[in-house]
Amino acid sequence: MNALLLTATLLAQTYQPTWESVDKRPNPPWFSDAKFGIFIHWGVYSVPAYAPVIPGKLAYAEWYWNAMAKGKEGSTKPIDAGTWAYHQKQYGADFKYQDFAQQFRAELFDPDHWADVFARSGAKYVALTSKHHEGFALWPSKHASDTWGRPWNAVETGPKRDVLGDLTTSVRNKGLRMGYYYSLYEWFNPLWLSDKPRFIRDHMTPQFKDLVTRYKPDIIFSDGEWDLPSSEWRSAEMLAWLYNDSPVKNTVVVNDRWGKETRHVHGGYYTTEYTAGMSNSNHDWEESRGMGFSYGYNRAERADHYHSTRDLIIMLADIVSRGGNLLLDIGPDGDGTIPVVMEQRLLEIGKWLKVNGEAIYGTRPAKTPKQWSAGEQPKVDYNQRFESSYDVSALASKPAPGKASIDAFFTTKGKDLYAILPRWYKSEITIEGATAKQVELLGSSQPLKFKNAKAGVTIQLPALPEDLISQPVWTLKITQ
Repeated sequence: MNALLLTATLLAQTYQPTWESVDKRPNPPWFSDAKFGIFIHWGVYSVPAYAPVIPGKLAYAEWYWNAMAKGKEGSTKPIDAGTWAYHQKQYGADFKYQDFAQQFRAELFDPDHWADVFARSGAKYVALTSKHHEGFALWPSKHASDTWGRPWNAVETGPKRDVLGDLTTSVRNKGLRMGYYYSLYEWFNPLWLSDKPRFIRDHMTPQFKDLVTRYKPDIIFSDGEWDLPSSEWRSAEMLAWLYNDSPVKNTVVVNDRWGKETRHVHGGYYTTEYTAGMSNSNHDWEESRGMGFSYGYNRAERADHYHSTRDLIIMLADIVSRGGNLLLDIGPDGDGTIPVVMEQRLLEIGKWLKVNGEAIYGTRPAKTPKQWSAGEQPKVDYNQRFESSYDVSALASKPAPGKASIDAFFTTKGKDLYAILPRWYKSEITIEGATAKQVELLGSSQPLKFKNAKAGVTIQLPALPEDLISQPVWTLKITQ
């Protein structure tokens, strides 16, 4: 469906408050073309910025309040017990989590700098935590403070500024799309704990509509849905309002987290989290993850806990080859700075995309997403919703004896096939099942020699130009 026809379809349609109806709404095409976005987890949890690092285990620092509360209650799980032990040692057993809000000052927050980094990273959209499960709102939400009975938004306490609105302005000034993560539930909100239907009716729904009406998001990443079915959240009703009556009814994209039964079933695009992602491209999808083991900034993580730039670029190529988007997270500090290692990774990805971006943006999957070398191929656990083991960078490295490795990831655009190479080969490579009229190396102006045969096209690889030697990954453009 082309963009004009899709726009006409969106304008003509009226959606009913049922999944059968709202699931028929097509996604605006910008999302499928964007491929790369920046996730931002930032809130009161960015002050303690801590979770115990347990090898091979995710430890989300943004869950600090929940973990310390469970640890205080006697949980022996390593993350809960470790967080509570840390809290007692650093702040004292009587220090309330809510009092961190006054220390969340964001005194060094420079939204223009953030937006400049995002633009230079090559990302096309941004999703900021407007409100995580702690309930603290990054905009002047009266619903937050009213239900908590204390200042519980960034304008009334902490930064004393509309940090969400300021970043939104800066991001859009850079030509990027801006959206928001929004948690449906709030762990310790008094109204949530005492009267869930009233919380949904009098707090969550009007707060959600206030966020949408004020800031007009391009994307909504809903979360915290797992405690209730979508019928109790009244999610289809809220999405019908979003698609029929909101100021972003024709442009907004939403995810699949709207009730305990909705992931990979309902919603605009499917989400995966620290997994291999989806195995097919029949439905828009997005893999989100941090650079280490956490979304929120975790000061306990070391440099070797972070993925390298090469890892992240291979991850992006792999996800895009299967029709997905990568939403790569950063966790700023409570003072408003982006940790230097995170900023460095983003800028290095952007440097690669400046040369190779045409193999990513606006592309679609090839018939075969990747080419393996000879040998035994590993079994990959696709279509998982949360935390499954998958080290694609290792699979794209030099293979062990008898084992296969990934030789190339494929994307297409029009008549062009892109072969994204995680390793540079000494003399030639055969792209199986392909033919070519022209082959070039992105970043080089010299066409490459090739030979078409029954098995595929064999491409002669030259010595790399000096300015491309340092690239972590290379791309061949095959015009067919």
